[in-house]
Amino acid sequence: MVKGLEIDARLVISYNDDHVQVAGTGNYLIVNFPSQRVLDAATSGPPGPKKPKPPGFDPLQQLHDLARTLGLVLELRVAGKTHVTFGIGGAPKISFNAVLGKIGSFFRGS
Repeated sequence: MVKGLEIDARLVISYNDDHVQVAGTGNYLIVNFPSQRVLDAATSGPPGPKKPKPPGFDPLQQLHDLARTLGLVLELRVAGKTHVTFGIGGAPKISFNAVLGKIGSFFRGS
C-alpha cells in the first residue's frame, strides 16, 4: 500500500488549442482548465453513441478513492475557481462554482 506520494510539478497541456495547467507541490495537485467549455470537452469522451454506465459506477468517487490511496489532494479548477476537491474526507467536495458552471454550460451552444 502506498503511504503517500510527494510531487513537485508544473506542466501546461495543450488540448484543442487551449492550455490546461497542472501544478503540484508536496501532496497537493491542482489542475486548472481555462473554461467550462474546455472541461466539458475533455470529460465528454469520444464522439458517438454513449455506452450505459454500470450500476453503482461513480467516476468522481473512484478518483477520490485513488487520491486518498495515493495520499494526494487533487483540486480541479475552472478559470482559477475551485470546482471539485478530491482526497479529503469521505467523498469529493463539489463547490457551488461547479454547479453554476455546469448549469451555464447547458445554455451555451456547441
